[in-house]
Amino acid sequence: MRLPIFISAGLLLALSLNAPVLSLPANPAPQSATIANSQLKQLTANRQLWKKQNIRNYRYTFSRSCFCAPKASGPISVTVRKGRTSYLTDATGKPVERELFQQYDTVPKLFKIIEDAIAKKASNLTVQYDPKLGYPTQINIDYNSQIADEEIYLTVENLQKIKR
Repeated sequence: MRLPIFISAGLLLALSLNAPVLSLPANPAPQSATIANSQLKQLTANRQLWKKQNIRNYRYTFSRSCFCAPKASGPISVTVRKGRTSYLTDATGKPVERELFQQYDTVPKLFKIIEDAIAKKASNLTVQYDPKLGYPTQINIDYNSQIADEEIYLTVENLQKIKR
């Protein structure tokens, strides 16, 4: 009676020794300190360049590519007056839900998104800045390379100074 149990246990042991080992790193490889320092220097330099322009009234087109509702993607037009968001409209000129875009509705808030990604040691962060004004034109963030569908891609286009 014990012989079948013994044989079964032996077979299970033999099979388990031949099973492939799959493992994930305990912590996905975060960005290196050198890359983070470089990104922080770029952020600081471009933030200073933006502040130096002293642009308080401006408009830009914003889009977000993510795994989110289409109405939360854009493109939308963002109008900022005296440093505060005044209008968010879609391509037809209709107002959009502010809550969907409130963390992206000024250039200083976009700098904060980049700063946050650096602080959180995002697995992948690429940023392009406007060479003359310093504002970010493209922000691509993958916070964790082991997780699918949490990446965000932000685009800022056609930034224009406007009169009050």
